[in-house]
Amino acid sequence: MKAIVQERYGPPNDVLGLKDIDKPVPTDDEVLVQVHAASANGGDPEVVRGRPYVIRAMGFGLFKPKNKILGDDIAGRVEAVRKNVERFQPGDEVFGGIFGTGSGAFAEYVCAAQDRFAPKPPNITFEQAAAVPASAVSALQGLRDQGQFQPGQKALINGASGGVGTFAVQIAKLLGAEVTAVCSTRNVDTAGSLGADHVIDYTREDFTRTDQRYDLMLDIAGRRSLSDCRRVLTSRGTYVFMGGGRGRWVGALPRYVTTPALSPFLSQRMRAFVATPSHEDLVYVKNLLEAGKLTPIIERTYPLSQTPQAISYVEEGHAQGKVVITV
Repeated sequence: MKAIVQERYGPPNDVLGLKDIDKPVPTDDEVLVQVHAASANGGDPEVVRGRPYVIRAMGFGLFKPKNKILGDDIAGRVEAVRKNVERFQPGDEVFGGIFGTGSGAFAEYVCAAQDRFAPKPPNITFEQAAAVPASAVSALQGLRDQGQFQPGQKALINGASGGVGTFAVQIAKLLGAEVTAVCSTRNVDTAGSLGADHVIDYTREDFTRTDQRYDLMLDIAGRRSLSDCRRVLTSRGTYVFMGGGRGRWVGALPRYVTTPALSPFLSQRMRAFVATPSHEDLVYVKNLLEAGKLTPIIERTYPLSQTPQAISYVEEGHAQGKVVITV
């Protein structure tokens, strides 16, 4: 099969290449899926470059990539199932996130445990389905679990135009929020179309200097200080950090450590988290998609052979919604 293979760390166009490799063989608990589409996520460029360096010590490989095939989110058709698989049969259309399985999404076939997949809603395309899993589940877990959001509260989504942000705006509205989205000028109309009650163009207005206070701030952009972020919250508000960070060595690690460490000393709740795979949450999102309550936003699509260009575009940090790779 063909796959995008990475042998070393470096710039996407230098270290990612299309190669012929053996098709993966599923274990007794896995399904083999023929990939029709995959999507790039915000953390992919960091994994390709191996920077910030701290990620190499987090299981990605100290001197070269541990997993040579990158990619998490896929949509495709089940090719084969093994004896312990009960949920799916060959021919079923599925979508899901396969992070940490060792069988990356930027390939013609992947293997993963059945609980990493859910049936693909029939009312969306493979490309739309591939844009969903990691981003939508991250938004859901950030708002519902970490933010403990309640209907009627006010939510601020900082970084509302990216993959996670576009889902966060929609899910917050479904949870009963009054939503304020923070994004750049070119994304203002999109944020409004997704249901945001208010949209702040950060190039024209500093959202941390207004009189508005929020019950929850979901910080995906991660570019403002904690003191700035606390300023926009009510006295009992919740700050949830789930963004990336700049820096060659440790990136966002200081924010992930500092944020929860402050929480016991403040009236405001301070949270930082990384989403975890959840079959239940994937099914929850699948039901929203099937009911027409959630819409994936896709800015660009690339063929598998142009995955390096797709990752490079994501690295620029200006993608509106998701970048999808067709296989």
